[in-house]
Amino acid sequence: MTQATTSTQAATRLKRWQWLTVGLMVVGYAGYYLCRSNLSATMPLITEDLVSRGMDPGEVKDRLGWAVSLGTIGYALGKFAAGSLTDLLGGRRNYLIGMAGAVACTVLIPLGGSLPVFTLIWFTNRLVQSLGWPGMIKITSRWFSYSTYGTVMGIISLSFLFGDAAARAFMGRLIDAGLGWRDVFWVAGGVLAVLLVLNMALIRESPKELGLPEPETNPDNLFGALGADPCPEAAGPLLATLARSPAFWIVCLLSLGLTLLRETFNNWTPTYLVEGVGLSKGAAAGMSGLFPFFGGISVILAGFLGDRFGRGGRATIILGGILLCGLALAVLGSISFAGRSREALVLVAAVAFLLIGPYSYLAGAISLDFGGKRGGASACGVIDGIGYLFGGVVAGKVVSGLSHTLGWQGVFIMLTAVALLTGLAAAFFLVNQLRAAAPAAAAPLEVRGQTVGTQIDGGGSAP
Repeated sequence: MTQATTSTQAATRLKRWQWLTVGLMVVGYAGYYLCRSNLSATMPLITEDLVSRGMDPGEVKDRLGWAVSLGTIGYALGKFAAGSLTDLLGGRRNYLIGMAGAVACTVLIPLGGSLPVFTLIWFTNRLVQSLGWPGMIKITSRWFSYSTYGTVMGIISLSFLFGDAAARAFMGRLIDAGLGWRDVFWVAGGVLAVLLVLNMALIRESPKELGLPEPETNPDNLFGALGADPCPEAAGPLLATLARSPAFWIVCLLSLGLTLLRETFNNWTPTYLVEGVGLSKGAAAGMSGLFPFFGGISVILAGFLGDRFGRGGRATIILGGILLCGLALAVLGSISFAGRSREALVLVAAVAFLLIGPYSYLAGAISLDFGGKRGGASACGVIDGIGYLFGGVVAGKVVSGLSHTLGWQGVFIMLTAVALLTGLAAAFFLVNQLRAAAPAAAAPLEVRGQTVGTQIDGGGSAP
């Protein structure tokens, strides 16, 4: 057998395992949402159960609201530690621990009895689930070349867009079949347990475990040559290196703004379609699926284009998307769409298309660009944590209060201002990337007698 034949066979084998790994992570992380969206899907049943046991309906709503809020805070706080833990302990291990923890908590919640215990277990559930996404970031850094980070992370991002919708639809079928909220929780935990076993059996930390070569890391990562080493000794140096980068902090600001916009639409689109547009509750619930659908199209397109536009590609797409998203939000804020559902739905879909692709870069391809195999999960944890801790919390109770005092048009005007401020941060990020790319583009011309080339290979987005 010739060396060329051996190399071809190895490349084919690597490609098959890469697709298997992506498929396992997409399905597995979609399964996380069975044990995350189950509280939202069963909230009416839980409320009915607690009221039937003598609790005041207003008190039930308030205390369940606190459970949701504390869960979000737990998820955000967990992100900060999860990233570094993943870089230190490995992606596969943390991804699977997050999944196993979600199964355990979901099975225990129906047995908890009192609301305080319920809330504590829910907080723990969201906390341990924070390990999942950084785990996938680490696995991706080991399995894929930096020139395909955008495309691969776009595909993986479908897990949280379509996974949420599929999980809710599945649980809706269970409820329609007559299952109570406890039964729904147990079924959700059981399905995720099956996915856990499947992932444990098939997913690998890296191609090296199969005797295959690991693809290249972005040479422009913040750690330099060390970025290709997936085994850092401690978390402190990882975080210190990230903290010294101005571009990293700009991306954290982008995460705050884009998470606020995304979570507002995730939480409140059905309510807006009922109160601001006049759709029935059933129609509003169904039409709200346009947001994740067009978001899914956005992440695939943005990932593909970002890998092909060179160093400033992702930054350019982020800036353009945010500015156009701000324009759509301004239209929603300046015009009443009561009784004009078609126009309102077109604008909601436009916001999703313009927003979710840029959003998916931050804790995905850009985190990998920053950290490489060494610190990509740490970068992801901080970027995502800041977004959820500040943007995610504001998108809950603050937006709810504004909708009552200012109306939905007032909310959209506020979101327009958020988009413009976020666009300013995106402009700084683009300038940073273009300045950093200029020396790399010019350097080959300064070396006479050597092959002329550039470093642009579709993936670079480092500071």
